[in-house]
Amino acid sequence: MRPTAVTLDRGGTGGRTRVRFTSLPKRSQGMSPFRLEGWKRTANDKERTVDARLDLLGDPVLSRTLKHLTAAGRAVEDSPLSPSTRELVLLRASQINGCGFCVDMHAKDAAHAGETADRLHLVAAWREATVFTDAERAALELVEEGTRIADAAGGVSDEVWENAAEHHGEDALAALVSTIAVINALNRLSVITRQPAGHYRPGMFG
Repeated sequence: MRPTAVTLDRGGTGGRTRVRFTSLPKRSQGMSPFRLEGWKRTANDKERTVDARLDLLGDPVLSRTLKHLTAAGRAVEDSPLSPSTRELVLLRASQINGCGFCVDMHAKDAAHAGETADRLHLVAAWREATVFTDAERAALELVEEGTRIADAAGGVSDEVWENAAEHHGEDALAALVSTIAVINALNRLSVITRQPAGHYRPGMFG
């Protein structure tokens, strides 16, 4: 398998941004990630295109929105909420919302930060898994109910809230709620505009 370049083509129909995956020669390996280049398996090593409905970075309104949401997400970095728990929450919300781009990003970011493959593989089935702490399980339960608000008339149940509060102090709980709110907004931006997944590399956005 050879590496492929991921490039943006804004000439798509209906104002769409076309993301093009093209096989690269060996001399092109290691090119700048800021041009959204990465590795992608393609059928028979041929060119493949995926249409994004809007360019999140090129559209002035969307890029400002993305900038502010990203800043909001970083507001919890100095909170008592552990980075590993935060990544698990980001990944679980993205799985529930079917956000391929965010699942790709947060799985890779977590692995890059030292998270184990076993735990990442079991996030979607955390209830049956034995690899998560009680505090992590409480956070995962909260993100599930907080993401699936429409599935229950009462939103997040008192039982789930109290369990999360039992394992997380007030500041960590506030960070957890903030993280859930922000990732759900980011998931929706990505899903609605159909952002392609698979090309993300940790650190590529700075």
